[in-house]
Amino acid sequence: MGTVVTGAATVRVRNQRDCYAGLELYAPDRAAASIDLSDNTNRWGMPPAAELAMRELAADSCARYPEIYAASLKEALAAYAGVSPSMIVTGCGSDDVLDSAIRAFVEPGDRIAIPEPSFAMIPLFARMNGATPVMVPLAEDYAVDAERMLRGDTGVIYVCSPNNPTGTVAGRAGVEALADGARGVVIVDEAYAEFAGADLVDLARTRPNVLVVRTMSKAFGLAGLRVGYAVGAPGLVQEVEKSRGPYKVSAVASAAAISALRDDLPWVREHIALAVANRERLSLELAHRRIPALPSSANFVLAPLANADGIALDMRRLGVAVRPFTNLRGISPGLRATGGSALRISVGPWPEIEATLVALDRARASCA
Repeated sequence: MGTVVTGAATVRVRNQRDCYAGLELYAPDRAAASIDLSDNTNRWGMPPAAELAMRELAADSCARYPEIYAASLKEALAAYAGVSPSMIVTGCGSDDVLDSAIRAFVEPGDRIAIPEPSFAMIPLFARMNGATPVMVPLAEDYAVDAERMLRGDTGVIYVCSPNNPTGTVAGRAGVEALADGARGVVIVDEAYAEFAGADLVDLARTRPNVLVVRTMSKAFGLAGLRVGYAVGAPGLVQEVEKSRGPYKVSAVASAAAISALRDDLPWVREHIALAVANRERLSLELAHRRIPALPSSANFVLAPLANADGIALDMRRLGVAVRPFTNLRGISPGLRATGGSALRISVGPWPEIEATLVALDRARASCA
């Protein structure tokens, strides 16, 4: 408890919610590196039309509040997703949408089923909202284990496909089984769907309890502008809208996102194709080094390596940033052999990947 003095009165206030005890700030190593392949963003930059829209945005647009619930952006996103605007909710990045969805659909004390390993922020969002995360290991083929996830009778089920950090897909049959068997909402996180060549947005059109969450931070190259959205039944997205509140997407971000969606989809698709091609090349290069990368459908690969922390630290000293993981649940022979230690390497222009492989070789040699 803390003390606040207001005039003659002294008021005792609580400093921390019980569900925040033990939570820490999100703090991955972000020391500067000349080549940063640690965060799965678009290393080719942003669509030219989006950049032009930002430059041409009237100063008056930044002096006023943006649209309350981003109606113009919803129209552009709906056209891209093939749904009506009433099925779209937007937010300040997909993290904001995910957090708001959990807040909208769980009561304090509820349980949330989450695959393991998966996006590290989801257990934190669960705890922030007073819920208990129930971690369910992925199946041996990297798909969601629908039977085990349904067994927990949880209020919300979370699925990430392609999954972060494995890069693997959840499997349509498993997600459909979750949608049909869940007593609550199934949240499908598709931050990397554009790189997979397939998505599950159609389930949001046909299942009233499925919310598909997407982002413009990855394939669209707008990570710094923080534009996320979700697709779901109108009643479902309205609840998320209530939870997240108004004015969550800035005028600058909306203008850039709308221009990218309406004027620069060929550019986006061209660079998705480049990312996919370089992902396959990177996997082959790792295989030549006897590093069995997991089969990825995202814009990164997960490479099981012993002492990933030490190797990543040495690589950063060499000017290259990749993301180390430790204690990942061993769902592949490679991860089991390394005790769950692995490097996640984003894909980008090939010269950056070549430099990353050189740094990897040097770091492995120094850590041997």
